[in-house]
Amino acid sequence: GKNEYDLLVIGGGSGGLACAKEAAQFGRKVAVLDYVEPSPQGTKWGLGGTCVNVGCIPKKLMHQAALLGSALKDAQHYGWNIAQPVHHTWSVMAQAVQNYVKSLNWGHRVQLQDKKVKYFNMKGSFSGLHTVRGLTKAGKETIVTAENIVIATGGRPKYPTHIAGALEYGITSDDLFWLKESPGKTLTPFVFNVSLECAGFLTGIGLDTTVMMRSIPLRGFDQVSVDYQQMASLVTEHMESYGTKFLKGCSPTKVEKLESNRLQVTWKNTDLGTEETDSFDTVMWAVGRTPDSKTLNLDAVGVKTNSETGKIIVDASEATSVPHIYAIGDITEGRPELTPTAIAAGKLLAQRLFGKSSELMDYDNVPTTVFTPLEYGCVGLSEEAAAQLYGSDNIEVYHAYYKPLEFTVAERDATQCYMKMVCLREREQRILGLHFIGPNAGEVIQGFALGIKCGATYPQLMKTVGIHPTCAEEITKLHITKRSGLDATVTGC
Repeated sequence: GKNEYDLLVIGGGSGGLACAKEAAQFGRKVAVLDYVEPSPQGTKWGLGGTCVNVGCIPKKLMHQAALLGSALKDAQHYGWNIAQPVHHTWSVMAQAVQNYVKSLNWGHRVQLQDKKVKYFNMKGSFSGLHTVRGLTKAGKETIVTAENIVIATGGRPKYPTHIAGALEYGITSDDLFWLKESPGKTLTPFVFNVSLECAGFLTGIGLDTTVMMRSIPLRGFDQVSVDYQQMASLVTEHMESYGTKFLKGCSPTKVEKLESNRLQVTWKNTDLGTEETDSFDTVMWAVGRTPDSKTLNLDAVGVKTNSETGKIIVDASEATSVPHIYAIGDITEGRPELTPTAIAAGKLLAQRLFGKSSELMDYDNVPTTVFTPLEYGCVGLSEEAAAQLYGSDNIEVYHAYYKPLEFTVAERDATQCYMKMVCLREREQRILGLHFIGPNAGEVIQGFALGIKCGATYPQLMKTVGIHPTCAEEITKLHITKRSGLDATVTGC
């Protein structure tokens, strides 16, 4: 049976669903194809994509579980009498998180129905320029034809298949959030944001957690930036002081299953030139993500991809090399791998296709946060990127080490709480970037992101009255420049 649609979206994640729902608002006939290929360990989930099922949502909830653990320790300093020792039960947390995620899956299905978007739970592949072949789990085929097609299939975690036993015995973030039982003593080799975030909350709920890293942390954030290294080392220093173990300059070579069902990992310590081993209950790989495009049959229709990354090449209007085929979100080359950018790009694309709009997605000054135990949020340019763009003599960097008030009574170490603002040095001193490490970084950066998007300047920031006593307030008091060489530690109130 032939299906005629104005728009077919392949991929039911944040970007795809936003695009489909927006197109439906214009009274267009819209369909969504979504299918979750089980992970190598057999984990699968419902409609909604990575963010809802195996990304931001479960991650932030488990991060919150860990923050509550820290709050319990602090509470005694504030006069709360809490029976010791406190104990965390993984299964209770996991069940609650998984139930919430399932409610979101259901919500997405209901929304599509309400907006009269046809939902196919099928794996899609191109069989013609306007034709997509949908295949159900049982192997039943449906042919769908559409005037416009949007590819929004996102990505999946990579496995380091060159390491013996990696695929057989390791898991990824695709599995972690759906585990029924505690992962126990966990090793997470290589460092991308997700690895540090997961290691952070696993440590926070009391599990023995080790991060193995060959090079700089947060490598996926900015491959070359020296000052991201500075921010990343503050984040990892805090994690170390808080109990996460770090094996630096180490690369795993093999994973073997012992009779006890534990996993024995062998690695090379490149710094010492030695080979070392230890056993773990869980090995979670975090070696980056790969675009979920292998079954799409893109070559058949001539959609061009970057041969190195496998990502789809798009122009400023999200168009691929084929006129009526578009791509949005994590599968596209050179775009930030972030849910809100995918949603915004999807909505704007639908408005251009069906709503007489010409507005393009603006990818400049996109704010983001890494939800490590001490959060790192940023918006705009890094110090290094600004120096490359404008010349180091033409930028001014204001910075401060500060102590959150809530850390004082609890006698928490605030050594790593740090902020810096990158500005142009000329008269107006436009703010180019803001970086913040500390509690609630996401909430702090979200507010300042508006100002930076609107072209805020350093003098305007100095006229902004801070809310006392908050961490964000310290940004409105930044006055020490890196150039001055003065001590940037905030003292007093």
